Amino acid sequence: MLKLVRLENIGLKYGTGPEILRDVSFALEKGSFSFLTGPSGAGKSSLLKLLFLSLRPTRGLISLFGRDIASLRRSELPSLRRRIGVVFQDFKLIDHMSAFDNVALPLRAAGRRPESYRGDVMELLHWVGLKAYAHMLPPALSGGEKQRLAIARAVVAKPELLLADEPTGNVDPALAERLLRLFHELNRFGTTVLIATHDPNLLKDARLEVLRLEKGQLH
Repeated sequence: MLKLVRLENIGLKYGTGPEILRDVSFALEKGSFSFLTGPSGAGKSSLLKLLFLSLRPTRGLISLFGRDIASLRRSELPSLRRRIGVVFQDFKLIDHMSAFDNVALPLRAAGRRPESYRGDVMELLHWVGLKAYAHMLPPALSGGEKQRLAIARAVVAKPELLLADEPTGNVDPALAERLLRLFHELNRFGTTVLIATHDPNLLKDARLEVLRLEKGQLH
């Protein structure tokens, strides 16, 4: 199977501090669905930032879509990032844009015209329970609503790789299960999914791979 993501002996530290990640090695096959878990401070969010290319490792090798990240030119990063959907823990929504426009942003960035994607965006807003809020700005939404909006934006372009950092942290169990079904549906159509979570309910499916970080090391 094609290795969509490959990490070899990754180390990461901020400035002159201690290593946040130490000797992390793993690979994700194309079309796989995996969970990343571990206690707070274990390095889960830092690992996801490496995979989204917003951080560079201190040492080691990262390969995404068959490309060695260290050899990439800065001009190549945007096109590679467009192949990745990310659900950030702090949402990173654009406050002056409506819920609809936040979700549509990856499609606009890909050059699609509004008339070609309006139906897709509204259908996705309906799926996450936000269709009635399409015109609202993020500051007017609750934490759980922002969470759902961030998930809709991350999946709308059907990315090749989806990285989700605690995607169900602000929603009730019933909605968390519905959102997990959305991730599974995306995975069924070929998206490789990696979800960082503390939620034991999400980890019940023993068929899925679970990567556990403890004190910066993978177990």
